[in-house]
Amino acid sequence: MNILLINHYAGGAAHGMEYRPYFMAKRWVEMGHQVTVAASSFSHLRTKNPDLHGKKYQEEEIDGIRYFWIYGNPYEGNGVGRIRNMLGFLHGLYTHGEELAACGKPDVVIASSTYPLDIYPARRLAKKHNAMLIYEVHDLWPLSPIELGGMSPKHPYIMVMQRAENDCCRYSDYIVSLLPCSKEHFVEHGMKPEKFVCIPNGIVKADWEIPFHDPAVYSDKLGAYKRDGWFLIGYTGAHGIANALDSYVEAGRQLKGKKIKLIAVGQGPERERLMEKVRQLHVEENVEFLPAVKRDQVPELLSQFDALYVGLQRQPLFRFGVSPNKLMDYMMAGKPVIFAIEAGNDMVAEAGCGVSIPPEDSGAIARAAEQLAAAPAQELQAMGERGHRFILENYEYDVLAKRFLDVFQMPRQK
Repeated sequence: MNILLINHYAGGAAHGMEYRPYFMAKRWVEMGHQVTVAASSFSHLRTKNPDLHGKKYQEEEIDGIRYFWIYGNPYEGNGVGRIRNMLGFLHGLYTHGEELAACGKPDVVIASSTYPLDIYPARRLAKKHNAMLIYEVHDLWPLSPIELGGMSPKHPYIMVMQRAENDCCRYSDYIVSLLPCSKEHFVEHGMKPEKFVCIPNGIVKADWEIPFHDPAVYSDKLGAYKRDGWFLIGYTGAHGIANALDSYVEAGRQLKGKKIKLIAVGQGPERERLMEKVRQLHVEENVEFLPAVKRDQVPELLSQFDALYVGLQRQPLFRFGVSPNKLMDYMMAGKPVIFAIEAGNDMVAEAGCGVSIPPEDSGAIARAAEQLAAAPAQELQAMGERGHRFILENYEYDVLAKRFLDVFQMPRQK
């Protein structure tokens, strides 16, 4: 099968985020299929962008995947430069249609950019080659800028995006959504219910099979705490407003005098303020911040905690479901999880691998911490094992790529 995956921001092992197109395409190639990933040559998400040396497009093979880079102007922020970059990519998809199909006509065309406008060149290519057309949803546009950015539904930009999303619902054979509870949203915008398929983000099992460093990161400090009888709860990742870490810090007040330590590892714009808050609340004994670690050190770091914490601000958009990569890492680590997110789904409750609490509630965090600290070791181990097994069975990219491939075999839905 010949698969064309259009994703403006697609990256890979050498380029950085966004990884999902690479993980999916690599496995489809290993299954014997031919895959072309069409992407812009510039994305603010990547750590390394390809250099086209003044050319309008460039082909590159990466792990058997044919990458088709379309020139995109550099930009910063969300201003005019980014819009030019977006329009340039769409124009390139129209202009270089013949080159995109040079390796043979596609059997499947996937429109997978965050914004829905790529449905139009994708539909043109699918119609020309009589290919299946799939719209892959990462975020809900234009609902995200409306609810998170406060933009008016009547703003011309929003109206264009809404028309495009409606057309995605009309034109696509199937809509593959990363958001598990978004089906009704698309039905409201014209999708036939039978077109909906949920295939979330996932993890790569091989990332967890790399031997730990010797000594493991922070092993001296964390090991000393555990020998002294502390129950260690960890948070790893970004320290931003969305991560709602104020309540994590404030929970330290209710844990004073108890051998429970809340540790946050990472970096972000809120880190210094949160560390100052720890000092102001005088909770230094129960709350500690440590510098970020490298990605390949995360498994060994997580293995040293007794339990792990994930939280997000309360946001209406989460009613469509969440699948944070951080949470999947926690569950792969085989540790009980405190889940402080209000969403349409709850992977922790579904797997039976921890405690689910309301978001931004320091008292609930403290109570959950005490509950886990008081639980027998075998109960904590059983929770962790259930979470680990749940992720491998449902969220490993080998499983997800096969589920996506099954969609290609389904009857066309016009």
